[in-house]
Amino acid sequence: MIFLQAFVNSIKLPNKKAIFKLNRVGMDIAVIYMFILLVLVSIPSLIEQLTTMDGQSAELNLFFQSIYFFIFYFLPLVLIVFLLLSLIAYIGSGIAHLMRRKLRYSILWKMSAFTTTVPVILYTLLALIFPLSNTWLWLFFMYSIVFLILIISVYPKRRVRS
Repeated sequence: MIFLQAFVNSIKLPNKKAIFKLNRVGMDIAVIYMFILLVLVSIPSLIEQLTTMDGQSAELNLFFQSIYFFIFYFLPLVLIVFLLLSLIAYIGSGIAHLMRRKLRYSILWKMSAFTTTVPVILYTLLALIFPLSNTWLWLFFMYSIVFLILIISVYPKRRVRS
């Protein structure tokens, strides 16, 4: 149920209520949520690999094709996405500092993870219809940065102590 609430609130971003509801979600839920999104986004590639009958994968049975897919597609995808989310959160911490917002890196990482929901669903639906190039991923990277800036602007400014 918490994943469904996180999904609904992440679609509503950058709504102020959705931001603060997602802020209360634990980091463990955010990481598991990202794994669920990554499984969802890798479905079109898995279908393509299972239906393609050329190359080395054509000689493997279904079990070995799934292991091959997991090792050579899903694990690198997880690594790259988590590194990009960390980069986006790092960029967001610099932007938060420039905007004089008091936000920790962990909150920015969590929020950047939730901003990927709409691009992941859009990419999955489009990839099921026709093949997409990886250049779309840079567009989604920019989408996450823009939304993270909008999220940062919702938080109040730091108080200046005299």
